[in-house]
Amino acid sequence: MLQWWTSWWGNALKLAEICWRAPQVIAHRVTRMALAGPKPDARDRREFHGMVSEKLLAFSSGGWSMWLTFWLSAWRSLWSGRPAQAVHWQRALGRGIAPIHRKVSANAHRLAKTPLRLGKR
Repeated sequence: MLQWWTSWWGNALKLAEICWRAPQVIAHRVTRMALAGPKPDARDRREFHGMVSEKLLAFSSGGWSMWLTFWLSAWRSLWSGRPAQAVHWQRALGRGIAPIHRKVSANAHRLAKTPLRLGKR
């Protein structure tokens, strides 16, 4: 029972941090887009390109982690000869949201230190 509760609480905290930090990252990036205008510089282009590629990587690695958790659980029950045990859903969810949480947290910390514009204006 305790393992379920601690897994649930850890996942709830990760989701709360994602919900808190994602709007901060979005606000910073949208402001940079508005300030960059139609011709962003190299720094802004790198940031805007990263917005797409990082989401693809985080969501795909989270999905694969969840799938692997379920797959390994099925194989363990098959090889052990015992009836299939229910996969610990909280553990699978935690593995699925972990890459997203890491990326959003890293972006929030990095962008908090990054100025919106370089140079003078």
